[in-house]
Amino acid sequence: MVRNVPQSLSVGSSGRGGGGASSSHGVGASINMDIQMQVAEQLVLDLRYPVRRERALLELSKKRELFHDLAPLLCNSFGTSTIFLQEIISIYPFLSPPNLTPAQSNRVCNVLALLQCVASHPDTRMSLLNASIPSYLYAFLVTTSKSRPFEYLRLASLGVIGALVKAGDTEVIRALLSPEIILSCLRSMDIGCELSKTVATFILQKILLDDAGLDYICTRVVKFFDVAQALGNMVGELVEQPSSRLLKYIIRCYLRLSDNPRSCDALGSCLPDMLRDTTFSSCLREDPVTRMWLQELLQKVDGNLDALQAGGSVSRIHSTRI
Repeated sequence: MVRNVPQSLSVGSSGRGGGGASSSHGVGASINMDIQMQVAEQLVLDLRYPVRRERALLELSKKRELFHDLAPLLCNSFGTSTIFLQEIISIYPFLSPPNLTPAQSNRVCNVLALLQCVASHPDTRMSLLNASIPSYLYAFLVTTSKSRPFEYLRLASLGVIGALVKAGDTEVIRALLSPEIILSCLRSMDIGCELSKTVATFILQKILLDDAGLDYICTRVVKFFDVAQALGNMVGELVEQPSSRLLKYIIRCYLRLSDNPRSCDALGSCLPDMLRDTTFSSCLREDPVTRMWLQELLQKVDGNLDALQAGGSVSRIHSTRI
């Protein structure tokens, strides 16, 4: 991710000036964009100075949506990646035993918000992976504390990985596949708040939707049952605290697991009964897509189970997949 580029971050030669604009509106918009970039460049330069760094991180994080091409600027500016890693590693000693302060958590969350910006940009996403940045975040995701500083850190870390997988890029998914990514998702699905559970399950869904990800989980018996147990536990929790979005991701994960014949067989005995009865009927009333996924899942799993019990075979059920 770190590339040696001139220390000057000026965009004076970027060609985005408003001289050739055909209207005053176009000129004004271009000038405003250049001013915003000059502000961003100065803040990125300020990251190099410890006394200015905290404020620079806060301002860049707060205004990241306003700064055009902030991700390439962060990715290409000299030393910025090293600074981010220093900030991340600096709080490792406070993870266990859990002794993280809100101020420490907020500061690193600002770093993670900027890394999420880099992860979301198609031109910088792979640089983040090539620098192995996600591997530095797993320590935050396997913590067991449910305190607010740790929960914010957990959610921000998931946001970075979620941004990486959102586009469904096979190269990205395959680069992420490791025992650590699965463990991190499962831990967040187990102890995280509803939003953390939702983002972690979304990441798992994206991994499963890639053929390499599905194979990685389904060909490892322990991993498959760990995933199935985590999904089942969340289904049980949703009975008391319903969440349509989380339920949608859970059902999609189960449906994708059923695409693997051996996993489909196993789901016959570990699919929660709450998905087979009317427990979530009201939760899915306004979501025809998820209802269709659930119907297809039950047809595949229960149809396959009936066939196995009868000692026969069952033909594959064809259904439109959205």
